[in-house]
Amino acid sequence: MAEDTVPALEHVDDYLRLAQEYDVSDLHIAPTCKPKWRRFGLLQPIWENAEPLSPEQTEKLARAYLPEAELRRLEEKGDVDFAYAPDFGRFRASVVKTRLGWEMVFRVVSTDLRTMDELNLPEAIKPLLEYQNGLILVTGSVGSGKSTTLASLINEINETRKDHIITLEDPIEYVIDSKACHVNQREIHLHTESFSHALRAALREDPDVIMVGEMRDLETISLAITAAETGHLVLATLHTGSAARTLDRVLDVFPNEQREQIRIMVGESLRGVISQQLVPKKDGTGRTLALELLVNTPAVSSLIRDGKTFMLPGVMQTGKNVGMIMMDDALLKLHAEGTISTEEAVGRALDPNTMRTTLGV
Repeated sequence: MAEDTVPALEHVDDYLRLAQEYDVSDLHIAPTCKPKWRRFGLLQPIWENAEPLSPEQTEKLARAYLPEAELRRLEEKGDVDFAYAPDFGRFRASVVKTRLGWEMVFRVVSTDLRTMDELNLPEAIKPLLEYQNGLILVTGSVGSGKSTTLASLINEINETRKDHIITLEDPIEYVIDSKACHVNQREIHLHTESFSHALRAALREDPDVIMVGEMRDLETISLAITAAETGHLVLATLHTGSAARTLDRVLDVFPNEQREQIRIMVGESLRGVISQQLVPKKDGTGRTLALELLVNTPAVSSLIRDGKTFMLPGVMQTGKNVGMIMMDDALLKLHAEGTISTEEAVGRALDPNTMRTTLGV
């Protein structure tokens, strides 16, 4: 090994401390690769002059920190996801077996719950949290900050209401202590076998508010909609990029013969859809939030019931007086403020051609 080559570190904690120090969102440790991290949205080597890790090194690093139960699950299933919490921080850990060996990815979770104001979330969201029942969806791609937004919304409820909150997560990222509310957090695989199983159990635990970390399948989506209809406020996430796509995704998982009934249920129970992206800043100092907000008005509800979700953007344009925000308008605002580049505004727009025309490029 050359004198100026950075050697492998002894323990994953050593890498994770560095990731925390340098404001990193994700850490990647993979066989035959240099250790990498995602900083401000860009995946890059931690050190350009590091030695690629061998399969033996990555497996040794994984075995040194994996709890016995997770190690058994990895051996049986080939992959494992869980919350890793050493004394200096909290991380969402994923370990998978690959063709080349054992690979690890860590999401750095801020242990500080940030308020809605600190995240610069629109004031129009707060009235949605006052409902005693209904469905609020937070959507976006992986790494778009959904978990942070969801935790902030739950924390707002926790401080302003006197209710029983149950969160179902895979894994638990933010630890939420009870304040005015009683908060009960359950982790999938550790405390229960699946989202649908946990959601079914939650309905028997006298909840007022239920947070579903991810609506992954028909049964979970169906139970969440039923819970929203039967007197519970349900907050959940989906991997979709806009309000219209979110509603299409929810409705499309159901068989044809059920869709009319589900459209009616969703049209009545939906409170709002928050779709978001984290966009790299123009000056390279981090990422900023671009957010779309759909509020369920009578006009929106009518379109959902009639299966005309393709008309939602038009209703959202005319619904700005109730706080609705279009994603492309949010991007335009960030561009006008000089926060994001023209390339990012066009590349992340839902309608790139109109965005190019608007920006004159």
